[in-house]
Formats: sequence, C-alpha cells, structure tokens
Amino acid sequence: MRLGIDLGGTTISLGLVSGSTIVDSITGPSFPLNASLEQTLEHLYSTIDRIIRPDVASIGIGVPSVVDTVKGIVYDTANIPSWKEVHLKEELENIYNIPVRVNNDANCFALGAAGTYGCSGEDILAGITLGTGVGIGIVTGGILMNGANTGAGELSWLPYKNGKSLEHACCKAFFLEKGRTPLEFANLASEGDTEALAVFKEFGENLAWLAVLVMSAYDPGRIVFGGGISSASKYFDASMRGTLREIFPFPKSVENLKIEYLPENHIAITGASML
Repeated sequence: MRLGIDLGGTTISLGLVSGSTIVDSITGPSFPLNASLEQTLEHLYSTIDRIIRPDVASIGIGVPSVVDTVKGIVYDTANIPSWKEVHLKEELENIYNIPVRVNNDANCFALGAAGTYGCSGEDILAGITLGTGVGIGIVTGGILMNGANTGAGELSWLPYKNGKSLEHACCKAFFLEKGRTPLEFANLASEGDTEALAVFKEFGENLAWLAVLVMSAYDPGRIVFGGGISSASKYFDASMRGTLREIFPFPKSVENLKIEYLPENHIAITGASML
C-alpha cells in the first residue's frame, strides 16, 4: 500500500493506492495564506493521520514548487508563503518512518495521466494542470522528465499579453479579472449566458497558445489537461482546437495530437504514489 498526496493551493487530496487503484481517499482544505511553517506542517501531519495505515510502505507527495528530488527539499512553493525552503522528505520520514518521495505537483499529474493512457516506448505525454496556477509535466516512454529542478515542462511563465504570462491567461486569475470564479462562469455558461460563453471562448484561445509552446518544445502525441478548470472543457475545447488549427504551422501534427481531459484529483494522487 502506498500513500499519494496532492498538495494544492486550495485543497490537499490524499489517497491510499494499491497497484493502480485508490482504495481510500480524503480531501481537505489547504493551508491559510498567513499560516506559519510550523502551523502548515502540523496541519499536514494531522491530515495524513486521518488516512494513513500500518501497511503503508511509502509516501509520495506532489507540491507546487521546484524540488530537490534527491533530498526532498521544496523551494518557494506557490500559494504557500511560508514554504521558502522545506525539507519535506526529512520532516515526513522523521514522523512516519517510511520512505518519502517528493516532486512537483504537475509532474505527479503527468505521471498519473501517463499511467492512465499507457504511455510507453517513444510516446511523449504532456500533462497540464489548470487551477490556481498552471503546471506542466512531461513524460516520455513512461519516464518522468524532471529536469534539474523538476521544472522541465514549465513553459507557462513566458510572456503573453499586456506584460502578463501565459499562466495568468490560463488559470483562475483570468476568470477573476472578468469578475467571477471559473465555477460561476461555468454555471452561467450552462444556462447559455452569452458573456460567460465569450469568456470561455477567449480562455480557449489563450490555451491554444500554451499548447503551441508545448507542441513546439516536446512534440507530444497526447496532451492531457487536469485541474478544476478542465472540468468546464465543453465550454472552451472547440475554441482551443480551432485556434490551434489556425496558428500551428504543421496541420498534420495538430491532426495527430490527442487532447484529453482528466479533471479528477485522483490522477495526481496516483501519480504521486508512483514516484
């Protein structure tokens, strides 16, 4: 039995994984922004204590940050201000006395997605999470591409419009600037609201440019989108695909590309348990 943990900006999701099956899971709130390091660690321990069992042999945890995967140190974690340098592997191993592996959360999602679709051989899969921020992980031949700091796929920081990054145009912040949360816009779109549908159309166009960067850098056969915003894909998928066909210079590559959506948080949990 393995414990996989997906540590996000708003929630912490944990699952007990046997083989490739999650046999039990819980989800709870993440840390308050003003919480101290000590408070966040105590919160993490108490959440783990709710689900861990004596037969758990290892813990894998995905964190939205750059990671020293050998030492299990996370640096400058997004949306957790007190996590500037946290020796997470050491902290957890001291508490639970079992092996702990730490990686970037988008990498864990990509690894879980690769397991879902059977990525092998020369297959390249790009996993892109759309939520509080944007994360990108790359798996080639079933093996996670980490890079020096677990950031091999992170292209979303490149500039896009009005001096802002592509990440800003492809995450929750884009919707908040339009006046509502992604969920609120999705609820309005489901009722045929023209303003909400226009917002998702623009979002899909932004996402197409991110896909172009990923295709240009890695030439994946499959791009899998996850995170909470991906659950509203029916409102932006057509716009994204249409824009992608217009702007990518190689039509056959677009035709061959498989685009999938896996909004369920268990994908990242499974990936974390596989580290």
